[in-house]
Amino acid sequence: MKNKPDFLREQKARAHAHCKESVRTRMERILGQLEDIKAGLTAETKSSAGDKHETARAMLHLEREKLGRQLVLLEKENELLNKLAKHQGKAQVGVGSLVKTSQGLYYIAISAGEFKDGEDRVHCVSAPSPIGQALLGGKLHQTLSFRERSFEILGLA
Repeated sequence: MKNKPDFLREQKARAHAHCKESVRTRMERILGQLEDIKAGLTAETKSSAGDKHETARAMLHLEREKLGRQLVLLEKENELLNKLAKHQGKAQVGVGSLVKTSQGLYYIAISAGEFKDGEDRVHCVSAPSPIGQALLGGKLHQTLSFRERSFEILGLA
């Protein structure tokens, strides 16, 4: 892991792009599923198989509602990411920070998994996640503990 401030800012930009792509991909998948459900409801309207027909329609409606809730959450994540695009690094860890620790790199934004950035692995985590909570408010060279392990904050962007 390199430690130059410019390099950390570049890694932060790539982590942000990874999160945006994750949200975009999940939204596309959900929108596709909603289209499939719409087609299924149209097909079920043409059928008249009694109770089986009503059960199938009810299941499709429930699935549509569930996907709708997921889509709303993704839209909120996308909104947060749009706000973070303007986020400037601060002296302490906050939402939008890329944190280099002795245990790895963490981008505090949304839960979007891990991605490989050159030789480094960057963990994209949400602020309410356990590791996000442990890092929030931390300062450069501060030692923190998480799950009985200590780590030091080596860099911030």
